[in-house]
Amino acid sequence: KCRSERQGRVPSHLVRPVVGLQLSIRSTAHQEGLPKLPVPPLKQTCERYLAMLEPLVTEEELEHTRALVAEFLRCGGVGERLQRGLERRARKTENWLSEWWMQSAYLDSRMPVAVYTSPGVVLPQMHFQDRQGQMRFAAKLIAGVLDFKQMIDNVKNHISKSLQFKHSLFVCYIAAKLKKQMAYAAGHHYITAISYLQSLSVFLSKFFVLDVYNSDGTPLTVDQIYMQLEKIWNSSLQTNKEPIGILTSNHRNTWGKAYNNLIKDKTNKESVRAIQKSIFLVCLDAPMPRVSEDIYYSKVAAQMLHGGGSRWNSGNRWFDKTLQFIVGEDGSCGLTYEHAPAEGPPIVFLVDHVVEYMKRTEMVRAPMIPLPMPQKLRFNITPEIKKDIEKAKQNLNIMVHDLDVRVLNFSHYGRKCLKSFKTSPDAFIQMALQLAYYRMYKMCCPTYESASLRMFKLGRTEAIRTTSTESVKFVQAMDDQSKQKMALLENAVKAHRTYTHTAIHGQAIDRHLLGLKMQGIEDLTSLPEIFMDTSYAVAMHFNLFTSQVGSKTDCVMCIGPMVPDGYGVCYNPMDDHINFAVTAFNSCEDTNATKLSRCLEDALLDMNSLLEQTAKPAE
Repeated sequence: KCRSERQGRVPSHLVRPVVGLQLSIRSTAHQEGLPKLPVPPLKQTCERYLAMLEPLVTEEELEHTRALVAEFLRCGGVGERLQRGLERRARKTENWLSEWWMQSAYLDSRMPVAVYTSPGVVLPQMHFQDRQGQMRFAAKLIAGVLDFKQMIDNVKNHISKSLQFKHSLFVCYIAAKLKKQMAYAAGHHYITAISYLQSLSVFLSKFFVLDVYNSDGTPLTVDQIYMQLEKIWNSSLQTNKEPIGILTSNHRNTWGKAYNNLIKDKTNKESVRAIQKSIFLVCLDAPMPRVSEDIYYSKVAAQMLHGGGSRWNSGNRWFDKTLQFIVGEDGSCGLTYEHAPAEGPPIVFLVDHVVEYMKRTEMVRAPMIPLPMPQKLRFNITPEIKKDIEKAKQNLNIMVHDLDVRVLNFSHYGRKCLKSFKTSPDAFIQMALQLAYYRMYKMCCPTYESASLRMFKLGRTEAIRTTSTESVKFVQAMDDQSKQKMALLENAVKAHRTYTHTAIHGQAIDRHLLGLKMQGIEDLTSLPEIFMDTSYAVAMHFNLFTSQVGSKTDCVMCIGPMVPDGYGVCYNPMDDHINFAVTAFNSCEDTNATKLSRCLEDALLDMNSLLEQTAKPAE
């Protein structure tokens, strides 16, 4: 425990910032009453853009960018014209950003959704080690998700119109050659269950459609769902000998071509459509390879992100589906979700609801109602499809071996300790990440932290720019003999608080700059020089891609890095500990997830020592 918490001291320094990443029903229940996302003033964004660049580029590069910005802001120039177009768009649409953000951040991307855009969530390990325990847990989980669905359908004030909630449950990508489209499953009353079959040390995947509602519209009980899952397990061992789901892990252009090959066959097309239109997926995984306890959660996190490879559970997925709950026979459990339809908060809210539901729900005797046998989905594998599957296996295995995942359970203190110092847990952790990175590389880097725009109609996210002049001064002073360390930490935390407030109120720079860029593209004019500048490329190369998970559940979220030489860092501050997941690519010689995790732990300990040394009694 930290000294301040033990002794009850409450110093007055380090103001707590306004951070609003925890989802509430009230905030999503009144979409119609929410204000529109504003278009920030052009001059304000340009000034903040230049200030953001100061700690990231050379003085020569900054001077060049200042000249470009001055030209962009010239009276009657291109900046004013694009700003007027953006303001016109804002008047005519519910949200000037949402369509562009969906397209540029997700739909236009050609990288695989596994690892690159779809986060994984690791739930606390369950205490079962056999198939029966796996089925019971999965049955409770399914019932919990259905209970959540019923809740959002029934709550007054049109909460069900909250698009992120509806899309989280009902959306699936449809792969296409040039860009991705989405299919909606509204009105469908079934889920897709994927079960592994172990045969000669090879794990094969079986897809089943499982109706989860009775004929009168009531959801199945936990016991009924369990019996249906048992039917799936005990069904005929005749199954596809190819892991068809692994196709969805491929590069989007490659998967688009394979998709078109796959659905040429009528049976295949019907099976694919059934998966796309299901409410969500449940993946009943084979046990993972046994590993030591210290890396167990790291391996589980990797399983949630990509399934472990073609020899394990990666074929037990359909990565285009928004929600895939994963339950392993060895007690590992969690989910992966396709990021395009929803941000983290709706998913976290769903996870918290399901976990609480499962704690209070016991299996009860099912009504004596005959239930139909779950429908096995069949696929006809042609030589061309077989070739596509083999290619997908190879590509996925390369991706699996390239991704390094490290889960850190920082057990020395948590948010309760930090709050006793009247500091923001989020800002403090972000400064620890800055310090850890600086100690590894002797430099700072562009850092992205996700902030919610949920206070605006159809709001998605904005970027909090953690790296600032103030944060750089703090990390540079932390390892010298400066007596100003505490004051510099205060300044860095305050700067982070200020930018966070700016971001969640729609006044940060990243989405505005994107809007100006997209407006220029739509106007069919040449792209302004500030978007082709070296400084702009540096600013958008996020070596640290971070996100806080505001969950009540003791879970770990993980996501791959945004850039080849970067890190993905997710963290969940609990009362007495902090869960971290750090990812990096092994193919980059300059990154090391294990080393950054160790540096992060050291930074958190050193910064807490600094707090304790300067703690003041409560006034």
